[in-house]
Amino acid sequence: MNATASQQGHVAIAIDGPAASGKSTLARELAHRLGLIMVNSGAMYRAMTWKVLKSGVNPEDEPSVVGLLRATHFECGDDGITSTIKVDGIDPGDELRSEAVNSSVSAVSAVPEVRDRLVAMQRDYLTRASVVMEGRDIGTVVFPDTPFKIYVDADEEVRAARRVAAGELDAVAARDAADSKRATAPLKVADGAVVLDTSHHTIESGVAAAIEILRGQGLEIGDL
Repeated sequence: MNATASQQGHVAIAIDGPAASGKSTLARELAHRLGLIMVNSGAMYRAMTWKVLKSGVNPEDEPSVVGLLRATHFECGDDGITSTIKVDGIDPGDELRSEAVNSSVSAVSAVPEVRDRLVAMQRDYLTRASVVMEGRDIGTVVFPDTPFKIYVDADEEVRAARRVAAGELDAVAARDAADSKRATAPLKVADGAVVLDTSHHTIESGVAAAIEILRGQGLEIGDL
């Protein structure tokens, strides 16, 4: 692997997929099982979106979003288990999952300069530890050369039900369409990724299936 896939002996496991596919739960449980840090790349885009909305900037106004980005300071870290993020010294907390952020994150995430800066921050995690990183372009853009890639998917009806159960009412299909059609880092299955459909998996069986996929991709679990 080259520098974008492994640094200082650290390993990157890329977990991609659409909204409510189960990728966050899978990544978190995998990280716990393997003793790695789980990095939620989506939280970074949500944090920038939160900042845009708090600042009264129109998420569709790309020049204004870029101007705000350049004036914003991010602190990315971890608590020993999962990634953490502060925006200008503030932890947005549960506000990252608000309906307003849900509705605007696709627009903000589509801005090339936003993606460039946050991808650099995501790659920086690998200088500190081995990671399970989940998102929508981890295997295609952030760590394209890692051999450990899983694309998590589920039936649209299943994903919509999961969003409702989580209290998130955004339109899953609309978000998927926006993220799949954007010009910069569109959502797609990465080269070398194995698709894992979680529609009928429990958390436990999904994790077991993912571990078997990773073993098949050459991950030596005992050496982590």
